[in-house]
Amino acid sequence: MLKNAPWITLLFFFLFFTTHNTFSQRKSKNGSKATTASEMKVRPKLVVGIVVDQMRYDYLTRFWDHYGDGGFKRLVNNGFNCKNNHFNYSPTSTGPGHASIYTGTTPATHGIIGNNWYEKGSATEVYCASDNEYTAVGTDSDTGRMSPKRMLVSTITDELRLHTQMRGKTIAIALKDRGAVLPGGFTANAAYWFHGMEEGHWISSTYYMNELPKWVTDFNASNAAEQYKKPWTALKALNSYTESGLDNNPFESLFEGEKSPTFPHDLPTLWGANNQFDIIRPTPYGNSLTADFALAALSGENLGQDAITDFLAVSFSSTDYVGHHYGVNSKEIQDTYLRLDQDLERLFKGLDKKVGDGTYTVFLTADHGAIDVPAYLKSRKLPAGYMEWDALKERFGTFLQYTYGTKDIVKNFSNDQFFLDHKIVNNLDLDLGKVQERMATELLTYEGIDRVYTGVQMRNNNYVKGIPYILQNGYHQKRSGDVLVVLRPGMVTYGVTGSTHGSPQVYDTHVPLLFYGMGIRSGSTVNRTEIPDIAPTMATLLGISFPNGTTGNPISEVLE
Repeated sequence: MLKNAPWITLLFFFLFFTTHNTFSQRKSKNGSKATTASEMKVRPKLVVGIVVDQMRYDYLTRFWDHYGDGGFKRLVNNGFNCKNNHFNYSPTSTGPGHASIYTGTTPATHGIIGNNWYEKGSATEVYCASDNEYTAVGTDSDTGRMSPKRMLVSTITDELRLHTQMRGKTIAIALKDRGAVLPGGFTANAAYWFHGMEEGHWISSTYYMNELPKWVTDFNASNAAEQYKKPWTALKALNSYTESGLDNNPFESLFEGEKSPTFPHDLPTLWGANNQFDIIRPTPYGNSLTADFALAALSGENLGQDAITDFLAVSFSSTDYVGHHYGVNSKEIQDTYLRLDQDLERLFKGLDKKVGDGTYTVFLTADHGAIDVPAYLKSRKLPAGYMEWDALKERFGTFLQYTYGTKDIVKNFSNDQFFLDHKIVNNLDLDLGKVQERMATELLTYEGIDRVYTGVQMRNNNYVKGIPYILQNGYHQKRSGDVLVVLRPGMVTYGVTGSTHGSPQVYDTHVPLLFYGMGIRSGSTVNRTEIPDIAPTMATLLGISFPNGTTGNPISEVLE
């Protein structure tokens, strides 16, 4: 027996090292399972990016008991819910929001610093998606003169197109042009938006095509929008909408011709006085029409029908129009979300049928949140109010005249930023940083202004948290202004009816982020996530390059 001991010992070590080597190949150095070749090849047939315009996070929880099982609840219960998701920049508005979601970065990098902004070189105001080099397709109006040229970096949709050698399709859809153009990126096969007025058609731009494809012309010819020329009645009994305020209250706007902001809203009667098909926008029917068109695109473009991943970007814009019109505490906003829940269920069923449940991946988020109507907050004894900019401008103009001998030292005020005339500053032999600082000190004495920062501070400092961090992420060194103003929480520059957004305050930054489908874990997190994390998370899932300006990070908890 002892003679065989060396052989037994050798056999033991051989088996140990063979087993250990095999095990090591399956485990990484930190003990986690190593990636296999088959895992590297997993690809969803279709990615569906959904942006709900002006959706606060608490719309998920507030209306939860009214939702069905196939819409929001399907995403939450079977997908991954990032409960503490925020915009990490301001202004929190539609153009920057859509750009940030799809580029994986902030306005400081992608350059979309507002829906509109003052362009220093031309001394004019520009729109985030406008481009006069192109013309409309599908209408004779100028509403189609659009392209993504003002965006400075690539999108997740661009990177997917590049990765697939342009074989994977990208189709982007929204009522708003900017809600389609910016998500589609530079390489989209098509971006479509809605032209209302007397037409009620989906249109595009010669940036993408010279004529609409047959499925779009067929959709427009079917008078699909015409079916929504009907009264807007509540989906459920109004007395069941206990999560919202009174139906008749002074905090809501009226359609032209209405006597009270109450259900039902008689769209056929109000049609002519409210720009005809445009009245669909501030009703839930605009979202339903968007879902109709998205389902038509699914079939018309044969999305998700092969092994090459396609991308469908859909933005539901009517939630924003309704929020601006009625406010976040209105029965109209509740009804709009209950109807959107049904439209989402309809969209998901269409995806199940056309693409196959478990073969596509969805993310859903928002482009910004919204404040409750300040007039309503005041009525509840909460600190809130309205900034009287006209009075401020007069007082500030007097300060400028007295201090510098001219009001013209300020060329523009927009997006809560003052733009200075640098030529005048130089001609007066003034130090730009000191001028900015002196103006900031003056503005801090005005009622309603909470904080003021200067362009020099934005360029020279590195903020890592709080309001200055949010402002800096929204500050583009070539495009942004010289003095940045932050209003007190609860203060807005807006009318006394309806809700608005745009600030760095938490009610504008806290929005949903849900993932669902192929490659997505089931669960939730209360760890902070940020909007620029979405694109790198999806890029990691797809195994493609991050958009070239990415500053966000993949959310590891989300991915299987």
